Amino acid sequence: MAVSAGFKNDLLAAIPSLRAFAMSLSQNADKADDLVQETLVKAWNKHESFQMGTNIKAWLFTILRNEFYSQMRKRGREVQDSDGVMTARLAVHPSQHGVLDLEDFRVALEQLPDDQREAVILIGASGFSYEEAAEICGCAVGTIKSRVSRARARLQDILQIAGEDEFGPDAIDAQVMGSNAA
Repeated sequence: MAVSAGFKNDLLAAIPSLRAFAMSLSQNADKADDLVQETLVKAWNKHESFQMGTNIKAWLFTILRNEFYSQMRKRGREVQDSDGVMTARLAVHPSQHGVLDLEDFRVALEQLPDDQREAVILIGASGFSYEEAAEICGCAVGTIKSRVSRARARLQDILQIAGEDEFGPDAIDAQVMGSNAA
């Protein structure tokens, strides 16, 4: 059966979101690219099983997630750099505060259990609804909400954030920006 133009266009439009999700799961650009490529190949080969009119993005994310966990099971004996020691030796520390904050967040995100990290990325970074995320993960909506809540609380603890007033520029940056605005 021929692949429809709409399916092709939807597949292409989903690639940036798929890559971002793959990157968040694999923490490696090359592995993320391979994961997205494998997802697209599987989706292309199984296009007849996709029901037009349903959420293709959720369908693709489910394929990607399943492929990621299949690969993880296969690599069970490989050495992982979960604490980031090897990565830290290879990385150049940036001087910009925003980049440093983002790195702190990435490190904190890596400390979350897999299910919580996955849930908070699907909801917070990928823009899925709780219902869509639950469908992708194959669990109840309440489970996703609980995972996101626990993930957010844990991230606040790890990053030592007590409230909303701790987001944005620090006191020195706020003074500099305030003097420029005058």
